[in-house]
Amino acid sequence: MQVTMVHLQGRNTMESLQVSDYMNTHPVKLGLKMPVAEAVEWLLASGQTGGPVVDEKGKVVGFLSEQDCISQMIESSYYREQVCRVADIMRTPALTVKPYMSVLELAQLLLREKPRIYPVVDDDGVLCGSINRTNILKAIDVQLRSGYRKVAS
Repeated sequence: MQVTMVHLQGRNTMESLQVSDYMNTHPVKLGLKMPVAEAVEWLLASGQTGGPVVDEKGKVVGFLSEQDCISQMIESSYYREQVCRVADIMRTPALTVKPYMSVLELAQLLLREKPRIYPVVDDDGVLCGSINRTNILKAIDVQLRSGYRKVAS
């Protein structure tokens, strides 16, 4: 019976957790006209595996991953071409989430969609953060630990 209580208690708490509670509020932002080589430098410096591409108004218009960059850099080195822009290889549309989405709902979405990072956008599509698998795993872990402590008390 205690196992059931822990599960239900953790689930109710999980449903109330929002993406905004665990998102990165300073994600790397890539521009449409940015050279891919520069985008790679930004990704490496930030330690992020990909980033949203934003227009001049801050709206998310695409996503660029390390995988996209690796493919382009191999091609560039083979053909000795240096001027490829983010807009040329970014993925569109970008899969985005809202800050008020529940962490549990996002975790279930991750199981189907499998991206490593989701840009977090407001209702106008403007970037306000990002959330990755590690952030979501941390949120679930924190909630499970607190649920176990409450039942043990």
